Amino acid sequence: MPRDTPKLFPVILSGGSGTRLWPLSRKSYPKQFAPLIGDRTLFQEAALRFAGEEAGMAAPIIVTNADFRFVVTEQLAAVGIDPGAVLIEPEPRNTAPAVLVAAFYLMARDPDAVMLVAPSDHAIPDRAAFLDAVTRGMEAVSRGRIVTFGITPDRPETGYGYLELETAPSPDGAASDLLRFVEKPGAAAARDMLASGKFLWNAGIFLARAADMVEAFRKHAPDVMAPVSAALKNATADLGFLRLAPGDYAKAPSISVDYAVMEKAGNLAVVPFSAGWSDLGGWDAVWREQGPDGDGVATSGPAEAIDCRDSLLRAETDGQVLVGIGLDNIIAVAMPDAVLVAPKDRAQDVKLAVARLKAHEKPQAETLPRDYRPWGWYETLVLGPRFQVKRIVVNPGAALSLQSHHHRAEHWIVVEGTAKVTVNSDVSLVSENQSVYVPLGAVHRLENPGKLPMVLIEVQTGSYLGEDDIVRHDDIYARGQGARG
Repeated sequence: MPRDTPKLFPVILSGGSGTRLWPLSRKSYPKQFAPLIGDRTLFQEAALRFAGEEAGMAAPIIVTNADFRFVVTEQLAAVGIDPGAVLIEPEPRNTAPAVLVAAFYLMARDPDAVMLVAPSDHAIPDRAAFLDAVTRGMEAVSRGRIVTFGITPDRPETGYGYLELETAPSPDGAASDLLRFVEKPGAAAARDMLASGKFLWNAGIFLARAADMVEAFRKHAPDVMAPVSAALKNATADLGFLRLAPGDYAKAPSISVDYAVMEKAGNLAVVPFSAGWSDLGGWDAVWREQGPDGDGVATSGPAEAIDCRDSLLRAETDGQVLVGIGLDNIIAVAMPDAVLVAPKDRAQDVKLAVARLKAHEKPQAETLPRDYRPWGWYETLVLGPRFQVKRIVVNPGAALSLQSHHHRAEHWIVVEGTAKVTVNSDVSLVSENQSVYVPLGAVHRLENPGKLPMVLIEVQTGSYLGEDDIVRHDDIYARGQGARG
């Protein structure tokens, strides 16, 4: 981009729950943090899309929630990206408050800042083509327009919203005037829109001067302004994160940026993009992006397809094998604690399964068997009435909180690496094949002083084994009390 172009700041929204990709994506660890397509996560791919000198962009601004703040920084560090800021939402309030708080944050630091707002869970394989589209959009931004990106449709899709242009997109890909937003259509309407050539899919990606975005909110969603402004003004710094003030942020209406602003604004322009895009909003989209073979079959993990057609078979655990025989138009996804089987054309109905499981108070509705923490992760291997067996993996240099329990004792057996263990006033190093006992009520801490992950097996015994039976006496991650903190 030219040198006199205003500084461009990517704003990556990463607080969604992705229920339509259950059972892989859940509230405790949604789809943007999983490697759905390829080895990197969708969040990492989004950050890398805007990184590098050729992109001409500043370090990304991340908007996420407290549970994912360490996941965000860990995944960025793994791909060599240092964020410009991580803004922590106290609670989800949809996309409008998230976009506005990023605009306020940037405008306070650079009155001419341009923001590129993008979800963290989309697939855009051709990075260069997308950056070229951003460059084309900057001309409209310089004229005070808010730019949205429209995807050239290749099928009569009923799962996306549409953008209707005043005229068909120009061959050079220049920004066009937006006539209106169109909700997800029925099949007949989608076919008509595809044939007209004047409709594009709504990608939910926006480019604008931060000041112009704030002005759009002032005109069309003034009720969002005061609580979000106060939440940023009263925010507190916390270990490199910026926590928005909970009381103020809770007063902001929970509304999408489309409904709050974009569908009302008269200064929108649309840049067409036809180099490949998916919001990965359902397993049918994952099947399509994964690249099915000649029989229309896509497999992932330890999965085998025998005489199958137009199907997705995905297994997420090395200790299991998923086998499909004679399947046609089927999605089969196997997790250690849940299995989904559905016709591919019912992919959008997976959210119904989540609602049913929540109504029946099944933990599989929202939580994965593997629980990620800032120091690593753990998973339950066996759970009984008065005992639980876990595998715990602690990252190099990481430490659990100094804690105690009211209702359980713990036995730790190190199986990989060396643990630094504190039990009351005793501190010792515990190596592979060695164990230590933590009595009920003892103040204890587990640390990994090594350069490789440390793995141990924990056996808990007691009358209550819930994660909320944790009293934190000290914590380098400043999580406070509670199961996750």
